Amino acid sequence: MEEYRSSYGLENHGFKNLEREFWNLSTPALYEQAIRHHEGVIAHLGPLVARTGDHTGRAPNDKFIVREPGSEGDIWWGPINRDCTEENFERMHKRMMQYLENSSVFVQDLYAGADPRYRLPIRVITELAWHSMFARNMFLRIFEPDALRTHVPEFTVIDVPSLSADKEEFATSSGAFIYLSFKHKMVLIGGTQYAGEIKKSIFTVMNYLRPKQGVMAMHCSANYGKDRDDVALFFGLSGTGKTTLSADTTRTLIGDDEHGWSDDGVFNFEGGCYAKVIRLSPTGEPEIWEATRRFGTLLENVAIDAQRRRIDLDDDTYTENTRASYPITHIPNADYGGVAGHPKHVIFLTADAFGVMSPIAKLSPDQAQYHFLAGYTAKVAGTEQGITEPSATFSTCFGAPFMPLHPTVYAKLLADKVRDNNVQLWMVNTGWTGGPYGLGSRMSLAYTRAMVRAAQEGRLNDVETRTDPVFGFEIPLHVPGVPDEILDPRSTWADPAAYDKKASDLAKRFHKYMAQFEDAMSDAVKAAAPKA
Repeated sequence: MEEYRSSYGLENHGFKNLEREFWNLSTPALYEQAIRHHEGVIAHLGPLVARTGDHTGRAPNDKFIVREPGSEGDIWWGPINRDCTEENFERMHKRMMQYLENSSVFVQDLYAGADPRYRLPIRVITELAWHSMFARNMFLRIFEPDALRTHVPEFTVIDVPSLSADKEEFATSSGAFIYLSFKHKMVLIGGTQYAGEIKKSIFTVMNYLRPKQGVMAMHCSANYGKDRDDVALFFGLSGTGKTTLSADTTRTLIGDDEHGWSDDGVFNFEGGCYAKVIRLSPTGEPEIWEATRRFGTLLENVAIDAQRRRIDLDDDTYTENTRASYPITHIPNADYGGVAGHPKHVIFLTADAFGVMSPIAKLSPDQAQYHFLAGYTAKVAGTEQGITEPSATFSTCFGAPFMPLHPTVYAKLLADKVRDNNVQLWMVNTGWTGGPYGLGSRMSLAYTRAMVRAAQEGRLNDVETRTDPVFGFEIPLHVPGVPDEILDPRSTWADPAAYDKKASDLAKRFHKYMAQFEDAMSDAVKAAAPKA
């Protein structure tokens, strides 16, 4: 194991008196440690199944960025990017170091960013073997012993789930805490076993660093067609279909969640995928479904038969947010290098629970900038306590919780790259049709795939369109393989007047949310707002 240990030791991060350090263990070795310490169980065909306890998703109210002179002028402070003092950070770091004395830790030295010019050397130090395996799955691995021995991280994550914060002392809403310091180049995570906090913390770091180099940081999936210059990007929040639509057997996957767009093209920030798997279908999502049945895949909160060790992807006993983490090599039609050319298509995904947006529409650059800032999707009844009807949700840049800079920084970068590369822009509604949630039905995945493929293959370039009277989008009148009537959302409603009322209601919600960006939008972008 010594040959895989970096000469830049853990004492550089404040550790002392550790019982044992496990450096850069392989996946089989991490399985052994996880089972030895009763962290999970092995399911039929080999995936490792783990539970995350009370936290089955991110803890956004317990994530803080340290306010310090070097970065505070750049951060978009507010309810999403909440601040904490250097004193709190340093106090928690000291507490972590004391807590871990005479304990064992797992270390993974990795990269974030597939393009060597923009990759970030990172180190993930974890209390749990399965969290170390998660990091090994999700980031870019280093296999050469010489490279591991000389690895010096530019950012370090220290992850200690069993150490909780005192809510009174640290002003957290639970025992969980995520502290990010750009000065110390360190993330501290505790009080939560949800492994996604590790991934999203490094994504936040990349979203701060890379735009300063002219690289657009994006919460999107990406794939390409016959060659690396036929790239499509899929922006969208959780549940809108990023992972599902990018895992297309007719195209090559670049990555499923986080990417950069430089002057030379698109590159993956990650080395793996982190897919929602609740009610996953072997016919609808065959590549992802197959990945859930392989050695090296980590399943979070997925139900398993204790005797037969068979998993049940339809069971939401623990959470709707069941997840699979697996290396991108588990997807057969993936580009393991993670680098491709400039996009030809940018696709915004929304799960519109109001049922008023067209299943596919072409956007102008101004409309794209407006809707990128809006980042609209919708929560439906039952997803959160107190929600009894569809609730519009706006997440700027389709990933506000991970965007530390002001949203206009990312919007301008996107606008510049779209203009310079003559990109086709689309809005795709993977939500409801024929009425709102509760009355209408969810858009057919087969129809959505047909529409997306038609757009990517250029079969919608010259078709006749009509202008949506509320949103102003250009809606195709015909899409191969899709019934014409589905393309006009108003005609799918039994009561057109009810559609008009609901569409106007949604437009007003856009206006209310986007008022915060009035001073930063050009007149042309303002004119792209929906008509109430």
